[in-house]
Amino acid sequence: MPPRTTDSAPERRDDDRPRPDHERAAEASEAGTEHAVDPAVEPEADAAAGRAEEAGEAQADTEGARPDSDSAPAEGQNVDQRVTTLRRTAEGARRWRAAHLAGCAALLAVALTGGAIAFGGAGNGPADGGVAAVSAAGALSPGALARGDLDAGIVSLQKHLRAQPRDFGNWATLGLAYVEQARTKGDPSRYPQAERALKRSLKLEPGNDPALAAQAALAAARHDFPGALKYADRALRQNPYNERALCTRIDALVELGRYDDAEKAADTADDRRPGVPVFTRYAYVRELRGDVRTAREVLERALDSAHSPADIAYVATALGQLAWNQGDYKAARGHYARALAADDSYLPALEGRARAEAADGDRAAAVKGLEQVVARFPLPGPLVALGELYEDRGADGDRAKAGDQYALVDAWTALARAGGVNADLDSAMAAADHGDKKEALRSARAEWDRRHSVHTADALAWALHVNGRDEEALPYARRATATGYRNATFLFHRGIIERATGDEREARDHLKAALDLNPGFSPLGAREARTALKDLEKNR
Repeated sequence: MPPRTTDSAPERRDDDRPRPDHERAAEASEAGTEHAVDPAVEPEADAAAGRAEEAGEAQADTEGARPDSDSAPAEGQNVDQRVTTLRRTAEGARRWRAAHLAGCAALLAVALTGGAIAFGGAGNGPADGGVAAVSAAGALSPGALARGDLDAGIVSLQKHLRAQPRDFGNWATLGLAYVEQARTKGDPSRYPQAERALKRSLKLEPGNDPALAAQAALAAARHDFPGALKYADRALRQNPYNERALCTRIDALVELGRYDDAEKAADTADDRRPGVPVFTRYAYVRELRGDVRTAREVLERALDSAHSPADIAYVATALGQLAWNQGDYKAARGHYARALAADDSYLPALEGRARAEAADGDRAAAVKGLEQVVARFPLPGPLVALGELYEDRGADGDRAKAGDQYALVDAWTALARAGGVNADLDSAMAAADHGDKKEALRSARAEWDRRHSVHTADALAWALHVNGRDEEALPYARRATATGYRNATFLFHRGIIERATGDEREARDHLKAALDLNPGFSPLGAREARTALKDLEKNR
């Protein structure tokens, strides 16, 4: 499965933890400390010029999400509109991909901006908590927003901010809500709106840590990990106990490949704000070091302490992914079942269950499950997984169906870049096997120039390989496996590259290790690994 960075675990607030004076003084407005969106309400009555300009932003940024809007589409309509737009784009992309996608990003952004306001449940906990979460003043707390209906929360925040435009805390909350909406629904068009809301919060209260922490989350969501680290550090200078900033700091260090620093950051976060968001990150840092046992123990303790449906779904899914990575498909399916019992629309659990079904030989269920996932959330990971399942099945029309999924990845990438997201890693991983190999190498090199994580090392190694540059690829393949991270895809890539460079003994070892670890890591990759290993055994 793809690398984990940010997550949808609700942020927990402890009334008894140390807090700065300004935070205690702003208790009423702290309802908006950790989520953000765009500026929709004029804050200063005496700023005539600013009033006109920001009123225009408000009109643009909140259109379609107003509580009294007759034209606001329902959730199902929004999803259908967005997926239909992407699929139409993909159809054109198959015929003249390069020319078409150059112009489709703006069209997709417009379509998604108009069609993805409504949001309910998936990836953010049960959909029935939105109304109960609204405070008497009409504002929303970050924890309640994470636990409830995100769409209802955004509408409530916008209404509140029209009445209380100087509430810097809820400007930050609105901004982070848009970040969550963009991330969980694959709608990068929300990121510019989040950025404007956070700027408004900081204009009203310079240096406030909720907005800085939300800026860190926004930067991480856009894959700007140096920026995420910068904003997280600034937020923590204001408030060392800000949970969002502590967690995003770990994310940024992991994605930059600074694993020693990430481990220290996880220890610090565990000391200051122990809880589900920190525990899951701590476990992932240990997993990247090859310490699967500790990672599992930490996640199991986190699950024992989880009470809300959102927490249970999130942690159980992390356990499912850990089990899947180790080839324990029965355990993985059990964890995903527990996640979906808590929240039957939780996207990562639905995707994970389908991958586990595919690896366990239940291909029909896997195809059905991934079709349901991409029908609502056409994101690169499940799109590629579904395309490969179609290719592996090989029934009439499956090749064309697979091409549709890969073209949708191209469409999503164009949209993501239009929303300010650095999509080079996603592009490199998909294009290396299912697209323009030269573009895959360009993207992988660009991402490696920005950060040196195990995932970028693996992506660059594989992009070099598919372009016939195996001698160059080998050092990166070795680096991808150097931390002890037990990842069958990395081992497979290294084995194939070693075979191409003539090192048959190492190739056999790593291909066998990949299949021993997780024999169903990829429908097409596992088949290639088995074929290559069989050929190598014949040559012994």
